[in-house]
Amino acid sequence: MNFPLELKYSNDHEWIRVEGDQAWVGISDYAQHELGEIVYVDVQTVGESLTANEVFGTIEAVKTVSDMFLPVSGEVLELNPALEDQPELVNSDPYGEGWIVKITVKDIDELDNLLTAEEYKQLIAK
Repeated sequence: MNFPLELKYSNDHEWIRVEGDQAWVGISDYAQHELGEIVYVDVQTVGESLTANEVFGTIEAVKTVSDMFLPVSGEVLELNPALEDQPELVNSDPYGEGWIVKITVKDIDELDNLLTAEEYKQLIAK
């Protein structure tokens, strides 16, 4: 499995990539593998300000539906438009074309509460 070092990870299997005051959020390679074939991504929180660990949407696989949690506080700016027609991008490219939402980061210091790639690997190894 792939765990890019430049990303931060949550205990709930989301990743975040920050550039300035904006960030991209998705689910980890591990999470997409555990869920199986992704068939639908539902995000109704675009335009809303949420706190860290609040549900920002759901992801539906053939066998289950799971909540997705925002790793840091911020405003949800957009849902990845490609996922409307190709939700399977979350499976094939979870850290690239399969990103889920773009947000504005409210408090950059909250990133310190997240896991590094190495810490995340240890979490999922349990």
